[in-house]
Amino acid sequence: MRGATHARWAALAAAAALTATACGGQASGAGDGGAVLSSSWGDPQNPLEPANTNEVQGGKVLDMIFRSLKKYNPQTGAAEDMLAEKIDTKDSQNFTITVKDGWTFSNGEKVTAKSFVDAWNYGASLKNNQKTAYFFQYIDGYAQVHPETGKQTAAALSGLKVVDDRTFTVRLTQKFSTFPDTLGYPAFAPLPQSFFSDHAGWLKKPVGNGPYAIDSYTKGSQMVLKKWDGYPGDDKAQNGGVTLKVYTDNNTAYTDLLAGNLDVVDDVPAAQLKNVKADLGDRYLNTPAGIIQTLAFPFYDPKWNTAGSAKVRTGLSRAIDRKQITETIFQKTRTPATDWTSPVLGAEGGFKAGLCGDACDYDPVAAKQLIKEGGGLPGGQVKISYNADAGSHKQWVDAVCNSINNALDNEKACVGNPVGTFADFRTQIGERKMSGPFRAGWQMDYPLIQNFLQPLYYTNASSNDGKWSNKQFDSLVNQANTETDSAKAVQLFQQAEGVVRDNMAAIPLWYQNGSAGYSERLSDVKLNPFSVPVYDEIKVG
Repeated sequence: MRGATHARWAALAAAAALTATACGGQASGAGDGGAVLSSSWGDPQNPLEPANTNEVQGGKVLDMIFRSLKKYNPQTGAAEDMLAEKIDTKDSQNFTITVKDGWTFSNGEKVTAKSFVDAWNYGASLKNNQKTAYFFQYIDGYAQVHPETGKQTAAALSGLKVVDDRTFTVRLTQKFSTFPDTLGYPAFAPLPQSFFSDHAGWLKKPVGNGPYAIDSYTKGSQMVLKKWDGYPGDDKAQNGGVTLKVYTDNNTAYTDLLAGNLDVVDDVPAAQLKNVKADLGDRYLNTPAGIIQTLAFPFYDPKWNTAGSAKVRTGLSRAIDRKQITETIFQKTRTPATDWTSPVLGAEGGFKAGLCGDACDYDPVAAKQLIKEGGGLPGGQVKISYNADAGSHKQWVDAVCNSINNALDNEKACVGNPVGTFADFRTQIGERKMSGPFRAGWQMDYPLIQNFLQPLYYTNASSNDGKWSNKQFDSLVNQANTETDSAKAVQLFQQAEGVVRDNMAAIPLWYQNGSAGYSERLSDVKLNPFSVPVYDEIKVG
């Protein structure tokens, strides 16, 4: 849990950073409200259950077809009321939530308090094996519906109660004053009864309550989303729909954009960055985003969990020339990372430039010595795994390996290990099949320092793909979560981040800007602080 008020000022810090750079597209035009646009995309790892999606491609769709109690402002990232008419609390532990009237799902079902309670109980339940069940851990009864070991002993969270059609209560295990600010995350979305009565049918064609409804999906090809005319929210789609086209190479997507066969590329490939301004002019967006790229490690593999392996990982970090790679490969659309969070948080929000210290400084001599002291590279070589369906990954992985090989005077010390698709890559990670470092990126769920640390490094956390575990880190996070003074909470989180540094639980590489390009027929194109196009605001024609 987060400290008393730091979600609010973290959001403001993000707002200031984003406003300073402006992330709008062309001047606003009237547009054709019925015209459909197309955008590059990748198949999600799993079917689109809100609590079972913790990766970007699936998250894009959930943000289009669902609306939750809160919504993150597309310019500032601040959590604002959406379906929540009000969220009341007297003690920051017991909350009474009133759902706005007049909301329905696109199939006509009414959105009620029960829609949220049923969805949250489903997401938390061990038997449903949802990837983001962790988000419900502070609701009373979680230990019974999702025990760390043994069988589930309760069917529902005891901390959730439906009061009436529009009201439900939430009881937490401890104070959590910024709990409401987390409720825009997709795991907290409501679900219609059809999700439960015909689960298989719902998975084939998910039904939500957002500005778009899924019309069709062909895996490996495209997903067609149509504007839902009955959507009751203020953020109605300004276009007729979005066709998300699957690309296994974003260079191909970029070529299609230039040829007029695609309207939006939401990740300009590194190979095109030197040409993109000449190609697109003002139709190229390069804006700060709450994203960091790292190299994660499989701590479930004994060779990466030895007494000396922290020195090996730190040595690898010192062998990477981040400045050269971000300037030559990424044309300064990335910034060398000096901590494990993001500058969009601001200093008050928890970003501490230089927290990594010399462990992130390029120094071939120190790199060589540390790896030697740590016992050498496991097996004499590291293989960096990455999904091969995004062209930019091969370029930077090869550059990282070249940097390591040059630092160690060994041309075979590091090699890239491509995995076919993003879905395959994530499946291998989920099945703990990584044998060496692997590409890891984190796109913030909400602008809090906690969100860059706890989900990734806390023992058994939802996105702790490497299964790193450290009691000191866990203890400091627990202390920070219960701290009601925001400044003290941030200090504790930064101490926890220091433990990550001292153990090099992951190698921070660079902070990533949102980078996108769009066609001449679009206007009002922008990226939100999570680097995702704000599709509902795009006008066509």
